[in-house]
This record gives sequence, structure tokens and C-alpha cells, in this order.
Amino acid sequence: MGSKLYRATAEQRREAADVVDDLVAVLTLGGAKLPSVEVDWEHGRMTGCYLISLGCARPFDLLRIVDLLRKGLRYERLTHGD
Repeated sequence: MGSKLYRATAEQRREAADVVDDLVAVLTLGGAKLPSVEVDWEHGRMTGCYLISLGCARPFDLLRIVDLLRKGLRYERLTHGD
């Protein structure tokens, strides 16, 4: 990879790593997890666009995440009057 592309995508790499860290932290606080969530570094190196792979998860894990999302949406509707 050329150093120009590496410098040009530094912010995207940081954002991708940060959002994965934030997602894992929030899910952990909610008692949920996505066991294979990661940044697709290879795709990013080839294209300059860093994607987040959510990977595979057991239905039990996803049910917890869906439950947390529903509760969050309900709270948002109640507090924002939507």
C-alpha cells in the first residue's frame, strides 16, 4: 500500500476501530455480545473503505441485542415525544 493511501485513510481506520470498541463496550454493558465483530482490515487496505463485519452470533445473543434495541427505541420515543 502506498504511503499516500495510508495517510489518507488514517481517520477512517481510527473511526472503524473506535466504533467497534464502542459497540463491544455498549453491548457488554447491556449483557450482550457479538462474538466475531471486527474491522475488515483487508477490504480497507484494498479499497480505503473500512467495513465492520458483525460476524456470526447465536440466536440467543441476537435476541438480547434485539431486546436492548427495542428498549432503547421505546425510551427514545418516550423522551422525544415521537
